[in-house]
Order: sequence, then C-alpha cells, then structure tokens
Amino acid sequence: MHRRSLLAAAITSFATLAAPARAQGPAAARARTLRFVPQAALAVLDPVFNPTTIVTTHGYCVFDTLYGADRQLRPKPQMAEGHGVSADGLLWTIRLREGLLFHDGEPVRSRDCVASLKRWMVRDGFGQALARAVAAWGTPDDRTLTIRLHRPFPALLDALAKPAASPAFIMPERSAATPPDRPVADMTGSGPWRFVAGEFVQGSRAVYLRNDRYRPREEPADAAAGGKHVHFDRLELVWIPDGGTAAAALRTGEIDWIEYPLPDLVPLLQRDRNVITQVYDPNGFLGFLRFNHLHPPFNSVEVRRAIRDAIVQPDFMQAVALPEDWRECHAMFPCGLPGVTEFPPAPSGNAAMERARAALREAGYGGEPVVHVNPTDFPAVTQQGRVTADLMRRLGVNIDLVESDWATTVARRAKKDPPAQGGWNLHNTNFPAAGIANPAVSPIIRAHGEAAWFGWPSDAGVEEMVQGWINAPDAAGQATAMAELQRRAWDAVPFAPTGLFRLRTAFRADITGVLQGPNPFVWNLRRA
Repeated sequence: MHRRSLLAAAITSFATLAAPARAQGPAAARARTLRFVPQAALAVLDPVFNPTTIVTTHGYCVFDTLYGADRQLRPKPQMAEGHGVSADGLLWTIRLREGLLFHDGEPVRSRDCVASLKRWMVRDGFGQALARAVAAWGTPDDRTLTIRLHRPFPALLDALAKPAASPAFIMPERSAATPPDRPVADMTGSGPWRFVAGEFVQGSRAVYLRNDRYRPREEPADAAAGGKHVHFDRLELVWIPDGGTAAAALRTGEIDWIEYPLPDLVPLLQRDRNVITQVYDPNGFLGFLRFNHLHPPFNSVEVRRAIRDAIVQPDFMQAVALPEDWRECHAMFPCGLPGVTEFPPAPSGNAAMERARAALREAGYGGEPVVHVNPTDFPAVTQQGRVTADLMRRLGVNIDLVESDWATTVARRAKKDPPAQGGWNLHNTNFPAAGIANPAVSPIIRAHGEAAWFGWPSDAGVEEMVQGWINAPDAAGQATAMAELQRRAWDAVPFAPTGLFRLRTAFRADITGVLQGPNPFVWNLRRA
C-alpha cells in the first residue's frame, strides 16, 4: 500500500485541528473527555434509516435496545427485565425494567417500544421476516408489551438483539412516528450518552455528554449486552481523514482511541509504550464485491460467476490487513462460524481471466462505462475498491471509478437509477461477522428484488431457503436449510467474497475496558 503521510509531518498538521479541543479548559476537563476517531465520518444520525457502522456506533451511544447480543451473539435482556412465552409459542410478553427514562426525563413506555419496532421492521430484513409473523401488538400497561404471532418465531429475541446493520433501537413514540423513508431528526433516546446537537458538525465532529439518568444493568459489560457504565463526562467523535495524522494524534495524546488505524502503521503504534493495540473483533469482517443486479452487465449470473472466480483474494486482503490477520474465505457467510460452507475456489490465473472476458462478451458487454462507487476516506473499503478497479481494467472493462467521501458513496449506492443517470454497477464494502452471521441477520444474502439490500438481487429459491432457516423448528432443520441456502446462493452470486480479515484497534495505554465486538462500544471505559 502507498501512504502519503509521515508521522512527523502529521503531528504538525494535527495541531490546527486539535486547537479548539485544547482550548476547552484545564487538564482535568481533558481527562474527563474521551476523544474517539471512528472508521468514517458521521453524516447521518438515524441508525434505522442508515444502518452503516458509523451510524450504528452513534446509535448505541444515544439509544438502547430491548435485548443486546453478547460476544457469542446470544441475546440478553437489556431494557427488558425479562419475558415470557406461551406454551404454543404464539404469545410473547416482555416486561421493561423499572425506571427507564429518555434523555428529556420522560419515562420509556411500552408504546414507545412498539412504535420503534414497527418502524424498524419496515427497513430491516430480519425485522421484515418478524413482521410477517406478527398478528398483533399489545401494551397492557406502560411497562409491558405483548407480541401475538400467526406462527411460532423462535428467533424473535435474536431479532430484537441484532447487534449490527440496523439494531432494533428504541426511540420515543413521537420520533418513531417519522415515516421509515425519512430520517429521524430528534436524537432523544434513553442510551448512556446524550447527543449535543449544537456541537454537531456534519462529517467532522459529534459530541455527547454522559446521561446521568441512565440506569446500567448489574451484569458485566459484554459487547452490546450487560452494564453500560459511562465513566467519562464527555465523548467526542472526531473525524480525521488522514490515517497518519490520526496515528500521530494518538501518540501525542491529542486523541484517545482510533477505531481502525491504518494496517501499515500498526507496527509503529505497537512499539509505542503509550499505545495499546488489540484485535477489534475476533470474528473478523467479510469483504465482498457487491454487484448491481438491476443493470447490465451484472444482471447476468454468468458474468457475476466469472468475476467471482477471477478475484484473487490475497490481492484484496493484503491491501487492508496485516499478514497474520486475514485468510481466504470462499463462502456466503463468514468462514469459521458454525454451519458455514466453504466452496473450493476456481482455478485462478489466465484461464479465469479469459472466462470472465468471454462471459462479458456473451452477455453483450460492448465497452460501456461500468461505474464503481468507492469511498476515499474508509481505508478498509477504499483499497479493496481500487484492487477491483485494476482487475476490471485487466478484464477489458471500461471502468469508471467514482471516488468520494463515505457519506456521498452511501447516498449514491442507494440509487436504483441506471449508472449513466447517477446509479452504479459495482461497490466494495465489508460487514462484521456478527452482522451477517446467519440468514436472518444478513442483509447481503437476501434476494427479494427491489426490497433487498443495495444491489437488489432477486432469486426466489434463495428467499425460500432464508425463510426455511428462520422458520425451522429445531437446530437440525436450521442446519439443513443453511446448507441448502449456501449452495443456492453460491450459484446465484448476490456478491463475490474478497476474504475474511481482522482489524486492529488502537488506544492510549491509560484507557482501560475497551470491549471487543462488531461495533465500537463506548462504555465500560476508564482513564487510569
């Protein structure tokens, strides 16, 4: 990889950026402030409307969930005190913990939860599956909600505890009344941090204050579950687009934590006794190339298969992770998780390249521009996108690499228009393993056409098998459905995997309590 920043120069360049923060007050105030550099700039605030990781990170600060997933992805009560299920599995009763308050002092009521879940279910794939099973909602009192089902839905708690790619966050009823296709503007939640709207600079800086009304659970913190104890008065999400500058700021103590330092700077940080690095999420991230199935040439399954087989995964992985932190993964789910089928990779080299060229010709590709949307400010994605662009050029594709900031890339990714009219053909990205661990939580395996995740694949067989896994009555039924789904999805190619990788996070040595998981969890942290 080529990096343009040297740490010595970066320290100087950060001085101007950090000056406002240093002007806040004495050292004591700095000690009570946690400064965190996220993986991308925060430009949108509604985590249900926009399920990207950075918005989910913000969401976990401001909002809470009825259930939270621990590191093993097991659902645990969070806002919920507990639940009961009828003998026939058709009536679920959830009781809220006593004393839950929103940031404005209003109590969290069962009707807030129902309204929030109804809005979430419209936009989330797992939520949509749950919605089809729900016959009626009930709120017999302010602390009790009931869910009556048409048929048993054994994965209900897994849906409510979904840890990534749109968790089921609870908002006030007035906010949840916002149409699902419009972002919520009011950031009143009941989470451990209060959002300071007056200090928000879109794409640059977000500020939060400790929510003194928050009542943590008594259990130890465990990923998104357990007690969310906040020991800092103030949290600042500061976006520093240059990785060298961010690393320099960490070494000098201007910031406390970088979500993803650039991989080639990790060895330097590891040699600094004032910095600690650790694996961000042991389950890793699955990188992949997403095809737009609505427009040529990738509406052809033959073309998608040929491109998948031409991908040399080490080329992609070496661009984003340290040598010991990646592996090839020819699968539809993250390798290493239970029940995942790994398919034998196709022979690579000239033969694979020629098959891809032939598939493009047979699909009628005649040199039209192929639009690849790629962010400039998200290293784990940026570098993979550039490897894809190089591959496409070697295949004879007239690639149009459209690079912009992450927020602009995400906005264009949502467009279904033809590529020449503002749409797109290709997009590289990645998902934490927890966000795509099984057919219910993974949005990228779904193939229900224009209701599917960006790229909008359509395959009735894949969808039937997804539903088969969700509705399976026992573990054996789930295993059968999982195996069949993976074979069918591998042939349908909703996306092409580029490998499984782990990322390192880096923080000051005086910060303790950094949790591992699919998102950065900004609680349980202290300054020694």
